[in-house]
Amino acid sequence: MTKLRAATARARRYWCELTGEAAYERYVAHSRAHDPEAQVLSRRAFERRRTDAREADPREGFRCC
Repeated sequence: MTKLRAATARARRYWCELTGEAAYERYVAHSRAHDPEAQVLSRRAFERRRTDAREADPREGFRCC
């Protein structure tokens, strides 16, 4: 059973990296490590900022809608 749990955990970590969900977790860990007193963005605000930055980058391609 422990092998199944370990495999499931690895699959979940892989899926989070693949979908970009882990980016927020990395952001929180980085923020807490560098300035524990700083206010951390909510997941929603973080994703909004990330989306805005991605859409503003001309290398990402044109998005019409």
